[in-house]
Amino acid sequence: MAQRSVVLALALWCLVADGEAVWLELSTTATKCFSERIQSNVVVIGDYDILFDGYPTRPILSIQVILGLLLQVTSPYGKVLHHREKVMQGQFSFNTAEPGVYLACFSVDTLDKELGVALELTKLETAVQAVHGNLMYLRSKESDMRDVSDWTNFKITWLSLMSLSVCVIASIAQLWHLKRFFQKKKLI
Repeated sequence: MAQRSVVLALALWCLVADGEAVWLELSTTATKCFSERIQSNVVVIGDYDILFDGYPTRPILSIQVILGLLLQVTSPYGKVLHHREKVMQGQFSFNTAEPGVYLACFSVDTLDKELGVALELTKLETAVQAVHGNLMYLRSKESDMRDVSDWTNFKITWLSLMSLSVCVIASIAQLWHLKRFFQKKKLI
């Protein structure tokens, strides 16, 4: 009986448990929010972490010093349930008191707006350098292919001229042979 109740409790827990994950990409100048309609008396637990993916080059100042996460979770009536600034990772939990739409807003918190702009400029400069490198690579490949095309054109021209000269020589040889043949037969 105890085993049956454990299986029943496990099955009930699997049906009731609702977990979600959200992946956000934030720029240094934007805020992203997401909302969820939650009933009252629900325990909400959240983990958050900053992952630095897509920074091929680091700015002079360390990103960890410049950036932090600004997180604010509010209830349907505007009560702030969780607020953290300049954190790299963290966790929050609360019990919903009233049903409604709960809002969680994430933004990148910079020590100075100029540093955020400098970071964006560094990212853009890296992207421009990558595009320039790709264009230079494509230009060199195009030059190589043009050289191959010109060389092939030169070879085909010579092959055509040689083929034409062989045909002309063969026709002259045939005319000479036929003329000799008809002269021997005394037809001409």
